[in-house]
Order: sequence, then structure tokens, then C-alpha cells
Amino acid sequence: MVVSATTDAGAAAQGNWPPGGRPVRRPAGAYTRWKYDKVREEGDARVVAADQIARARAGDGDAFRALTEPYLRELQVHCYRMLGSFQDAEDALQNTLLTAWQSLGGFEGRASLRTWLYRIATNRCLDARRAASRRPAKEWNVPGVEPPEPTRLGEVVWLQPFPDALLEGAIEVPLGPEARYEQTEAISLAFVTALQVLPPRQLAVLILRDVLGFRASEVAGMLDSTVESVNSALKRARASLQRQQPQASGREPPPAAGSPAEEALVTKFVRAWESADLGALVALLTDDAFISMPPMPFGYEGRDVVARFCGSLFGAGRRFDLVPTRANGQPAFGAYLRAPAGIRHGTGLYVLTLTGDRICAMTRFDNSVLPWFGLPRSLPTR
Repeated sequence: MVVSATTDAGAAAQGNWPPGGRPVRRPAGAYTRWKYDKVREEGDARVVAADQIARARAGDGDAFRALTEPYLRELQVHCYRMLGSFQDAEDALQNTLLTAWQSLGGFEGRASLRTWLYRIATNRCLDARRAASRRPAKEWNVPGVEPPEPTRLGEVVWLQPFPDALLEGAIEVPLGPEARYEQTEAISLAFVTALQVLPPRQLAVLILRDVLGFRASEVAGMLDSTVESVNSALKRARASLQRQQPQASGREPPPAAGSPAEEALVTKFVRAWESADLGALVALLTDDAFISMPPMPFGYEGRDVVARFCGSLFGAGRRFDLVPTRANGQPAFGAYLRAPAGIRHGTGLYVLTLTGDRICAMTRFDNSVLPWFGLPRSLPTR
């Protein structure tokens, strides 16, 4: 005997299934036993949390760390989505923890601790956006290379990559029922870049509602606003995001991370780039392929233009070795310039955006980001 589909649907609608789980059929009585265990566990957790809160309010730093540590990774990712910069997200997270430590006496428990921390983090990020102390654009700084005229200038020159190593435990968290995006999609470079162009409050509302699935009333409380204002901001944010990414809806999805299809495409790219085989590289690109290189504002859109840009690099005699890593859920590579002396110096990080069996975008970041990925500034002589 099994639990009926109606019972499954009702339980799912009430949010009673285990975190990350889809409704599954259970033997009769299994759901009742599971819910009893869940209520008992939640009751035990509340008792522990209340004790930790009391000790943290009394100045116990270990108790405060125990309270907040389970949420640090997801809060860091939240700050990154809000700010588009790994460094700014680190600063915002530290400000969030400082504010939470100083304000713990005012935590009344009307919302969950997680929701309270998201409220603080969101407002610290909005403060950072208003401060407008963004990384400035940089001049072209590749010696010996004269690039073609860019087809457009990038607006988000402060964009930085997010190491996949720090995503573990951060994008598998249970989401609210109204979340519209897969967590892997919502950390992609294209999505994070598009977010940065939104006005600050629209950005916050869209992330809290569509990415994390908080209810409109919860978001209104976080932003000291009204449900009507939140819904209006969300409608405008969705429309703006759709205008910014008109081609994305028609693209094939990327191959699964670590799949043979992804591995085959990545291997072809590495072979073409390391051998400066422009023809092989161009064959991997979509017609609308795009290269950007924050904090330099230059952008090259279209396969022919991208080919001219890459040709300017290869034509200058620059040859690279690539070291694989991952950023924003996407294949990435530390790029090391071969030098006559033999030591290969890190020049940057390339992040690929894939669609089907092609590359639709490549983002080049400067070499300051390499340590975040555990990559050295230089490689020894081969």
C-alpha cells in the first residue's frame, strides 16, 4: 500500500517534504512517521538554537559562530549575486556578520534566523550598491597586441568570477516554492551580469523572490516595504531581465558539468587555444559568440569579430598553457603565457559559456583572480 498522489501533492504544497526532495511514494504510515520525526527534530533544533542565541547575546563568540556557520556559504553567494564581485561579496558578508553580532539582542524570532540573516545581508549589499565605490574600468594593457575596435563597451567592469569550490553546500539549499530559476543557472556569469544592470531594489526583489523563493510578504519585511511595492518591483525587474537576454531563451542548454559532451568540447577548445589554431577555435563558436574582459570594458560580439580579436593575440606571437578549473558552474582556465626564459606567467582566467556543442561566450578576467582558484601566479619551466 502507498500514500496517494493527492496526499503527496498536498504535502509538497505545504512544504513538508525533506529539503531538496521531490514527492516520492512511501509505504502507508511513512509520511506520518517522517513528519513526526521532522517536528521532533525541529523542536530539538529550536531548543539548541535558543540556547546558542542566549549564549551569543551574552558575548559567546563560539555560540554566535555555531549559529551563523550553516548559512555562510549561501549568504556569500547571495552577496555575490547582489554585487557581481567576489571581493565585494566577501566584504558584504563580513559586514553582515558584524551587524548580526551587534544586533542579536534585537532578534525576536518572529522570522527564522536564516530569514533574519538574509534581511541583513540584502541591506548591507544595497548599502554597498549605493556607495558606488565600484572598480573602475582599466585601459587595454596587453603589450604588443593592437586589438580591433570593440563592438561595444561593457557596463559591468567590476564583474568577477566565483570559484566553484565555494559553491558546495551553497546552491543545494532548500528554496521557497516560488523560486523560478535553477540554482546553477542563477550563478552563471550571464545571469549575474544581467542582474547588475537592474536598479538596486529591483535586483534585491528579483533575487529574493525568483532565485531564493521567499514569499512577497517576507521580502516586504526584509526591505521595509509593502507587498504591493515588492510585486511592482518584481514585475519591472523580470521585464528588464528579459530585454537584456533576448537570445538566451532560444539557445540549447549547456552540456552537464563533467559530462563527456562537456569534456569533448573543452578538450577541443584547449587544443585550439594552446596551439593558436584560429580555424579550429572559430569552428567551436556560435554565430553570436561574445568576448568580454572585465575590468577592461572592451566587448567583441559575433564570430567574425571574435576571430579578429583572437587573431590579434595569436598574431602577436602570444602562446598559452591552460590550467583547468571551474567558475560560476562553468568550465574555466588559468591562462599562462609562455616566455622565452621558460617560466610561464599567469595572465588571467578564461571562463567559457557553453550552449549545446558550441561556445557562445568567453569572459577573460585579469590575473588577480587566480589565487581564489588555488592557481599560482606562475608555472615552472616544462
